[in-house]
Amino acid sequence: MSLATQPIRDLRRQLTAGEIRPSDILDDLAGAIESREPALGAYLSFKLDAAKQAADEADLSLPLGGIPIALKDNINARGEPCTCSSRYLEKGYVSPYDATVTAKLKAAGAIPFGRLNMDEFAMGSSTENAALGRTVNPHAPDRIPGGSSGGSAAAVAAGTAVAALGSDTGGSIRQPASHCGVVGLKPSYGRVSRYGLVAFASSLDQIGPLTRSVDDSAAILQAIAGHDPSDSTSLDSEVPDFSAQLDAGVSGLKLGLPKEYFGEGIEPAVRACVEARVRELESQGAEIVEISLPHTEHAVATYYIIAPAEASSNLARFDGIRYGHRSANPDDLLDLYKKSREEGFGPEVKRRILLGTYVLSSGYYDAFYNRAQKVRTLIRRDFSEAFEKVDAILSPVAPSPARRIGGNSDDPLKEYLSDIYTIAANLAGICAISVPAGMVESDGAQLPVGLQILGPHLGEATLLRVAKAAEVAQG
Repeated sequence: MSLATQPIRDLRRQLTAGEIRPSDILDDLAGAIESREPALGAYLSFKLDAAKQAADEADLSLPLGGIPIALKDNINARGEPCTCSSRYLEKGYVSPYDATVTAKLKAAGAIPFGRLNMDEFAMGSSTENAALGRTVNPHAPDRIPGGSSGGSAAAVAAGTAVAALGSDTGGSIRQPASHCGVVGLKPSYGRVSRYGLVAFASSLDQIGPLTRSVDDSAAILQAIAGHDPSDSTSLDSEVPDFSAQLDAGVSGLKLGLPKEYFGEGIEPAVRACVEARVRELESQGAEIVEISLPHTEHAVATYYIIAPAEASSNLARFDGIRYGHRSANPDDLLDLYKKSREEGFGPEVKRRILLGTYVLSSGYYDAFYNRAQKVRTLIRRDFSEAFEKVDAILSPVAPSPARRIGGNSDDPLKEYLSDIYTIAANLAGICAISVPAGMVESDGAQLPVGLQILGPHLGEATLLRVAKAAEVAQG
């Protein structure tokens, strides 16, 4: 078995026993990338020589010592490009600093290796909005890998990354994890620092791992979690040992099934696959309880007011003056702003900036943005009340498996609606994870489906415990 496809726990055992060196893992990764990457398109760049130098200096006594971990290309790493898969940052921008998560990975002994493709500025659910190349699903090259962390999920699934970090604003870790058949964890808002993450929607964004196993997700979360004074939204709360109760099972736990997540719109094969995993957890001793999240139907509309509003504000810094693309022949300063943004941003980014600017404009702020924030409070309350009755919630990740590339190219609204099951967790700030639930047939292809598990705010320890039980049940 290639070292690139082995769990972190096994790699760490071999490293500490002296059976392998960190450079051996990098050699296997390089071979896998050379073999699969031309067709896969997961990487935007990687520096093998620099990674090998870091490997030679790796402290194997540290928790992630010698483990290479790839980064979504909106997470800053000193001396590396950070393009956000956008023409705006394609040329000339090199990060002058490490994001906090990058620094924490290094402090734990890991080797950041490679920049992974994504939807431009994390705006999308398919990685088709990437301006710098297309990523395909490793299970079927005519299918999307999901998004916006599509490169991260595809690389882990294809064995061209041991593990990766992604970002999740409305499902951008969990949905590609589901589509590619890997584990994708969105921590609670504030659990992991956002410092050094290029902001999309600041009240929704969260960084998390994409891995081959729940154990690996717990190990990486352990390394990157914790308070950061550089991020005002980072919570100063105790970080538990996320691996301590992974094998405790689900006996005695109450797991909720929200009736709103199993209604119209979900494909029968996806529903059957998810329900099979629910029955397996029940057979392990969990009590399955039907619950209601009554404001679910408003989640998509609420999200697509709040997220674009915050995006329009965050992306105002890309003006052609300080860094990134600058138009070559502007008529004056105002024309420089206009042309630089017109030339640098792709269609989906422009669409969301326009939408966000509109809902924040005079006369519409109260009608749209303020009202959306009130609905967000109701959605958060739904989850709070649900978690008074259950320990975790089970649901699909997406209503269907990975669609064909280009399938929603003329219908952005249909694409937005595909995030119906993942968006609410970001609006509520709770933790959530996607674990592989099985394979289903779709138009002649066998494609992965994920089981989503949602936990209360800062409830990652229990969330991971349930996820491990679901993983064991899946085999």
